[in-house]
Formats: sequence, structure tokens, C-alpha cells
Amino acid sequence: MKPIVIRRRSAATRDDWPVDLHPLVARVYAARGVAAAEAGPQRLSDLLAPAALGGVAQACDLLADAIAHDWRICIVGDFDADGATGTAVAVRGLRLLGARDVCYRVPNRMVDGYGLGVGLVDALADIGPDLVVTVDNGIASHAGVAAARARGMRVIVTDHHLPGPTLPPADAIVNPNAIALAACPHASPPCADCASAGARASGLAGVGVMFYLLLALRARLFPGDAAARPDLASLLDLVALGTVADLVPLDANNRILVAAGLHRIRSGRASAGVAALYRAAGRDPQRAVAADLGYALGPRINAAGRLEDMSLGIECLLSDDADVAYGLAERLSAINAERRELQAAMVEQGEAMLARFVERYRDDALPCGIVLHEADWHPGVVGLVASKLKERLNRPVVAFACADGSGAELRGSARSIAGFHLRDALAEVDAAHPGLIGRFGGHAMAAGLSLPAANLATFAAEFDAVARRRLDAAQLERCLWSDGELAAHEFTADNARALRYAAPWGQAFPEPAFDNVFAVESWRAVGEKHLRMQLRPEQGGDTIEAILFDAADAMPPPSRVHALFQLDLNDWNGRERLQLLVRHLEPA
Repeated sequence: MKPIVIRRRSAATRDDWPVDLHPLVARVYAARGVAAAEAGPQRLSDLLAPAALGGVAQACDLLADAIAHDWRICIVGDFDADGATGTAVAVRGLRLLGARDVCYRVPNRMVDGYGLGVGLVDALADIGPDLVVTVDNGIASHAGVAAARARGMRVIVTDHHLPGPTLPPADAIVNPNAIALAACPHASPPCADCASAGARASGLAGVGVMFYLLLALRARLFPGDAAARPDLASLLDLVALGTVADLVPLDANNRILVAAGLHRIRSGRASAGVAALYRAAGRDPQRAVAADLGYALGPRINAAGRLEDMSLGIECLLSDDADVAYGLAERLSAINAERRELQAAMVEQGEAMLARFVERYRDDALPCGIVLHEADWHPGVVGLVASKLKERLNRPVVAFACADGSGAELRGSARSIAGFHLRDALAEVDAAHPGLIGRFGGHAMAAGLSLPAANLATFAAEFDAVARRRLDAAQLERCLWSDGELAAHEFTADNARALRYAAPWGQAFPEPAFDNVFAVESWRAVGEKHLRMQLRPEQGGDTIEAILFDAADAMPPPSRVHALFQLDLNDWNGRERLQLLVRHLEPA
């Protein structure tokens, strides 16, 4: 395994920051190229306008008719946290705006597969919707959309995934990533302004796209006094949860949405479902940060779609009864515990496969694009296996499981690294070898696909070949990024607190990390795997408590270490004290 390299972001100086911006936060922002206008308070009024998505006007026309004529509206969601929160936002938001007959359906991962499939459309005939609205899916559902329209259903597709060369035959499509193919209200191909706006909105998650559509619909239905409009801000905690959990880039627009949602949670105005998930996870909502959504709440919602029925997660998010919501949150926690055990076993199998390969062929013979399959892997968990192995290897990984008991069809989930666009890579394989892949879709960092089991070896070779063409040695380097060294006086709880609440940190906007050389004053094992240390900065100052999780290989630590760490607050008995969360440790 290649060693990990710590690289520091380029230091930058700026003199146009808001006067009250914390100096350490300013330093982090400057190194990440944050504009001065984005460094101040995050206001909803600074959000990109809903019209930037394209297709909004046509979708609003249909939804306005549906509400005016009491059409039955069916929301078709997805079986991940983005799809679940997006479904809850759609149902809650449309009801707030006057829709009286709104229901939802979510495909079963094992039976229906992803998106608005023909089988799901057949099942919808029992409830007879007049209008189907997809959330976080549909842009690749050509056959399903056509089947729904053949049955007399109108269809609005809301999605954020990348489209193929053609769009499905829906009545309206709202997708910032489809604007190059969708009709621009001014020109075709899209005019420069619309194309630019679409690009700036392209980072929205599926739940964000739905929230934007609701904003546009509210403006259409309530054009007068803004004070008389229904309060869609009540949905922002759900928008924040889905946005963070789906790992879309936390660009300036998404940071505004997530910050607003976290503010609602901290101020005690979260929905009953989100509050219940916080309680079930043992987290304090008054100290809510984006990491809670990504590492505690999101996995609980996702677990339902991976192992059981995503309706459990959606019902939790739709409930207004605190006791009912908590009961559902507890069930989700139990399913998530089962998911963790299953995932750990599968990751161990994947690592053993790779270890045998390295032992036989050497580390430098590892494929650039890694493809793994085990006959007994669970198709709902392969995405997490791909994610874990991608992090450890810094290579794009596709993990496959059998789609059914026959083993003839495989279902895969892929995760990528910076600089390797997964959906484009799969499209390149598909174009070069038509019929090799069954269905595929996704975006830059995550994708899903299916293929006949007989095609696995050919696909693995072709995927690796594409990765070798698109990735160079520098991109495959196992690199961790640092925001630089801290001076002795900067190791304070106040600095940790300022960084904690400075911005929603997450995908493409990671939590600040620093690197220093320390003397190890003392250490002890915590449990069987974790390492707690007392560290003294090399340049002097007090000793600082630090913890490194999953550190069995790092015990005992050397007397002098180079550590990559985050400033953290350890809350014990109502008192906050500084601790370092060590992310990487090596001899100095």
C-alpha cells in the first residue's frame, strides 16, 4: 500500500473579509478560495433564483392545475436519504401549498430497481394518480415515463442526476444538469445566461431541486403579499439532511441551504422526525453540525432503503407526532446497526481480496479502476463497500452483488475520487462496448449500474482501461490535505468552537484539518482499537488531549509524531474542553 502524503493548501492573504470574521476561519476560507461575499452570514435571500433550474415554468403550470382541480398527485421517490427527504419535502410542501390529495411510492431496491420503472408504473394503477412527480430520479426512466403517460398520467421529472443523450418523454423536467438538453425559454441551445445559471445550480441534491420547485410554485400561487405565503422554511431541516447525506458538493448555494436547516435544528424548530433521529442517535440538536446529518442521521435513513423498506424512513420524516416519530427512529437505528455489521463483514472480504492480489502481483499492479464481486454480498450495501475501499485505496471502486437468486444479473454501485467522473467513465465504456452494461446512471462521484454476470470480467478490464487513460500518478497518490500548522497559542477551545460553527463543512468543502509535530507525553488504549494521547506541540505550550480512532496498528505510538488533526470540543458533564481528533499519525 502506498504511503499517505500530507499536503498543505496554499496560504492566501485577503484584506476584504467582513470585519467580524474570526481570523482562523478567515485563514481557512482564504486557502479554499471563498469569495468575500460568501464569508459573511449565510442568508436565504442570497440563494440562486429557482428559474435557474430550467423547466420550472412548465412544472409549475402542471402543479397549479393539479392543485386547482384536486388531481391525485403521487410522488415517486428513491430509496436513499436524498430520495426520502425529497419525498417528504414534496408531500409536506405540496400540502402546504394547497394540494389535498398527495401520496407517495418508493421502488423496492430488490424488486423494482432504481427509478420510475415500468413495473412500478403498473403498480401505480391501483391508486390512479393524475400526476406523477419523481424526486431524485426519472432522468433515465424513459420506458417508465412513457408507460405512465400511456396510462393517462401526466409526469413531472425532478432530478439532479446527469441525463443521457436524450431526455425522457415527460410533461416537464426540472433538472439543473439537463439544461443543455432542455428547452431554454430564450433560445435553443440554451442562451449563455441560462447555461451559466444551470451550471451554478448543478450541485443541488434531489431534495434541493424539489425545494426549488416548491419555491417557484409558491411564487406562482401566491404572487401578492409575501407575508401571506405558506412558510416553506419549515422544510429546510429536511433539505439540509438530504443535501449532506447525498454527498453533493457543498458549494456556496448548498451551504446556504444547509446552514439554514442547521439553524432550525439548533433553535428547536426541527420536524418531529429529525428531532427523533437526533434523539435516537444520541446527538444534541442544540449543537447540530453537518457531520451529524452525514454520519448519524443520514445512515439511519439510508439503512431502511438498503435492507428493508424506505417507507419507514419517509414515514418518520412525515410524522408530526413526536412519539410515533421516535418509535420509527428507533427501528431505523436497529436496522442501521444490522447494516453496520453486514458492511464490516463485506469490507473485510473486499480487503482480503485486494490483499491476496497484492501478495500475488505486487502493490503497483493494482488496477486503477477496481471492480469487486462476491456472490453473497448484499446489493443494498455494496455502495458502502465501494466507498470504504475507495477511501483506503484512493482509486475508483465498483462493487457488485447478485441482483437476484439466479446470479445471472449483477447490480453494482460505484464511488470515485477527485478528477474521475464516474458517470462519464461508464458512458465511455458503454459507447465502446454497446450491450456490455445494462442500465447505468449517477454523477461524478457516485453511480449505479447493472450488467449480466457473464460480462463482469470484460467490464472490469474496460473500466480499468478507462481509469488508466483518465487518471495520472498524482491523482492516484494517497494524499490528505491540511490547512497548515497551528501556532501554540491557537490550540484553544474558542478556535475549535469558531471552526465548528463557521460553515457547514462537508463534500468538496471539508472540515478544517491542520498538521503539526508533537511530542507524545503519554498514551493509552481505549477499548481494543482506539488510541488516546497527551500531545505537546513541538513549538511549546500545554499538553493537549487527542484521540485516534481505529488505531490498532498505531500502538504504541512513537515518542515524536507528525499528526493531521481537527480541533474538536469534548463535551463532558456540560463542560466543553479542547481535544484533537487525529486523522493520520506517522513518525516525525
